[in-house]
Amino acid sequence: MRCFFNGGYNLMTLCVFFACLFINHGSAGKMKIVEEPNTFGVNNPFLVQGSRLQAKVSPSSVSGPAHLYRLAGKCFIRTESTYKYEFCPFHNITQHEQSFRWNAYSGILGIWQEWEITNNTFTGMWMRDGDTCGTRNRETKVIFVCSNSSKLAQVSEPSTCVYSLTFETPLVCHPHSLLVYPTLTENLQREWDEAEQARYEGLITEQGYDNLLRDIFEDAGFLKSHKVNLKPSSETADSETHNSLQKCTEDFQKQRKEIERLQALLSQHHIPFDSKPNETKGTASETDKDEHLRGDTGLIDVQ
Repeated sequence: MRCFFNGGYNLMTLCVFFACLFINHGSAGKMKIVEEPNTFGVNNPFLVQGSRLQAKVSPSSVSGPAHLYRLAGKCFIRTESTYKYEFCPFHNITQHEQSFRWNAYSGILGIWQEWEITNNTFTGMWMRDGDTCGTRNRETKVIFVCSNSSKLAQVSEPSTCVYSLTFETPLVCHPHSLLVYPTLTENLQREWDEAEQARYEGLITEQGYDNLLRDIFEDAGFLKSHKVNLKPSSETADSETHNSLQKCTEDFQKQRKEIERLQALLSQHHIPFDSKPNETKGTASETDKDEHLRGDTGLIDVQ
């Protein structure tokens, strides 16, 4: 009787064991497959650097209307067809193909660079220097539209490798929310006022006015600066100084020869001239000499 119970206990244990295996196997067969590409762009800090998308440039500093600064550090996602778009204001925008293909595309459509400004209004945010696309880099213009919530509303490709993204947010619903002038410092506002006055008085052309405004916007950090650094190195400065002195000496010698030629021509035609004007006019005062030594490049004419 004892052996019978021991055998029955062992049999029940085996049955329970195989039942657990069956249940686990069935559950494993129904496990959900995550349909997500193996790279999530530069916005995923958990991937090793070798597996992440590589940005060509660093994003520009946060700029523009101060109430939009709260968008920095956030990302907004939208899925259209088989693509997922991730927009991170003041950072970048990426695109990921939701596909099982071995070469499913994941790339950068642009890195935050500068604002687009028209008629004293921020009309768009430009993301440039994205992944290579033929002979150019991908770039995206982000347009802000008033809405009750912040979301990525629409993505299109109006021309090859140039994308258009519509971002809806309540942060731009106020009629003055995207004006440029109020975001400037007092000094830059003063420069803009002076440029407006100069244009009104006809002292500068429209092109000159536009150039002044671009300089103001670049100084404010709204536009990416295209100014060339003209500050020379010490060696270059020394070389330029040497060349300037040498050129000055050469010009002086040329002028002296020209004076001698003119004097000879006047003598040939018996035309009198004063060869030593300084002696006939007397000696300059000490004050005049001091002024000349302080850098006056003109001749001192003492009456």
